[in-house]
Amino acid sequence: MPQLQQVEKVKVRKAEARGHANSGWLDTNHTFSFAYYFDREHMGFRSLRVINEDRVTPGDGFGTHGHRDMEIITYVLAGALEHKDSAGHVGVLKPGDVQHMSTGTGIMHSEYNQSKSEDVHFLQIWLLPNSKGLKPTYNQRSFDIEKNCGKLNLVVGKDGRDGALKVNQDVDLFAGALKEGDSISYSFEANRYGWIQVARGEVDIVVDTDDKLSLKAGDGVALSEIKEVSISTNSNGEILLFDLA
Repeated sequence: MPQLQQVEKVKVRKAEARGHANSGWLDTNHTFSFAYYFDREHMGFRSLRVINEDRVTPGDGFGTHGHRDMEIITYVLAGALEHKDSAGHVGVLKPGDVQHMSTGTGIMHSEYNQSKSEDVHFLQIWLLPNSKGLKPTYNQRSFDIEKNCGKLNLVVGKDGRDGALKVNQDVDLFAGALKEGDSISYSFEANRYGWIQVARGEVDIVVDTDDKLSLKAGDGVALSEIKEVSISTNSNGEILLFDLA
């Protein structure tokens, strides 16, 4: 009988191994293949297709460009990011703000650093949608992550429960800030997968009571066929946790 392929339960994606590009106005790191960066071993994870960590210089940004059939999430870490799109939505995202845009049949938008003196630092996340040709939608909300230190805050969800932004995919996205001594645990149901992205600081994770794994800002880890993960820090940290089909 053929043997079943062994699943790698924990796979770390180190920050320094990501794709990197610097065009002067934009300094960006790609967790997965994107634009001119191609790595056959890192094309995404489940429905998670893109995690870009972007820093944009004052007054610069992405001119008007188009997207379609993608669920796009923007998570701001520092500064102020101005958004405009062809559906008439205008908004400014600051730390604690989360934006979701379902591009569906197509939408044009631009993103600019609103400040004239400070960089804007943010994560842009793309998810494959559960259906193509959807009507484009846009939503943003402020989540007081810092006020709820030591907790996982649902910011994007497949059903939009508890005030989360609704996404057209079987994904729940949690954000959590941790101070020294904080510890967060999360349990996965059967046939679910996880991705943890460290947005700031340093954290330690323990998966199913195995050895401790230390991660720093920019690191990510894919979790397959695991039951529980515990996240803690001896300093300060901020993470995004994806629960994926």
